[in-house]
Amino acid sequence: MSDTPETPTPAVPAARATSRLYRAWDSDVGYAFRHSPVALISAGVTLVLILAAVFAPWIAPHDPFNPATLNLMNGLTPPGTPSPFTGDSFVMGTDDQGRDVFSTILYGLRISLFVGFAAVSFALVLGVTLGLIAGYVGGWTETIIMRIADIQLTFPSILVALLISGIAKGVTPIEYRDEMALLVLIFAIGLSDWVQFARVVRGATLVERNKEYVQAARLIGRSSFVIMARHILPNVLSPVLVIATISLALAIIAEATLSFLGVGAPPTEPSLGTLIRIGQTFLFSGKWWILVFPAATLLILALAVNLLGDWLRDAINPRLR
Repeated sequence: MSDTPETPTPAVPAARATSRLYRAWDSDVGYAFRHSPVALISAGVTLVLILAAVFAPWIAPHDPFNPATLNLMNGLTPPGTPSPFTGDSFVMGTDDQGRDVFSTILYGLRISLFVGFAAVSFALVLGVTLGLIAGYVGGWTETIIMRIADIQLTFPSILVALLISGIAKGVTPIEYRDEMALLVLIFAIGLSDWVQFARVVRGATLVERNKEYVQAARLIGRSSFVIMARHILPNVLSPVLVIATISLALAIIAEATLSFLGVGAPPTEPSLGTLIRIGQTFLFSGKWWILVFPAATLLILALAVNLLGDWLRDAINPRLR
């Protein structure tokens, strides 16, 4: 037996991941991010809100949707003022059911962000797929896809989402409507937002499909699917990421709008839009905090994500570097 110690295998995947992170941080986009106060602040605010939503069960003082933790005697307690009945004090006050407004905002953030991310992901996958097919295949396939996109663009996206939501709820059995409400909401918002992804990807694909690397892939026998997925797709993702970031803010606002109109998240899983709808009924009775704090949270979240998307659009534009 040899006494020579075995040489430990280097952590190649970890080293590669670290190298990628370093290259990204040291790139032009990373430099622009480090030297942009707007990007730093908006990214920080977005990250804080996302983490607050993810860790809501551990951050929230109460579970606002567990009846066992509620005390009706704490109902309509103003912010920072002890309840005259129990002596309990709440940072953002309580609603008419004694639920802590701060806790309801954290849990509402989870629903709004989940719906926003899921709807944008659905719209991205659908739009990128159809855009790649339209740009690469061309012909009648491209004509049909883009004419459908043009027709959909003639209607406001919120009306399209309302129409899709109404149809989906109409075909869903009554006993399953609350369970399917979030899925219907995601489907409605995503299906109303795929057009911009498809149009951008189709335009970029029309440029990429005539380049030499695509022609070389055809010559060696690569299938159309492989060419689109492995060769063209990576080269058209930059504008898609920008659109996805901006669309996230729009999807969150669309979800809040639908929930405010009563066709969004169910009462058992209220989002920020549902909380705003509930709070507006108390606004003129002097209970302003039930509306103001959820509305301010929605405004800050949408503004931060939108500013981050605007910065990303300018940062990856070579004409503005």
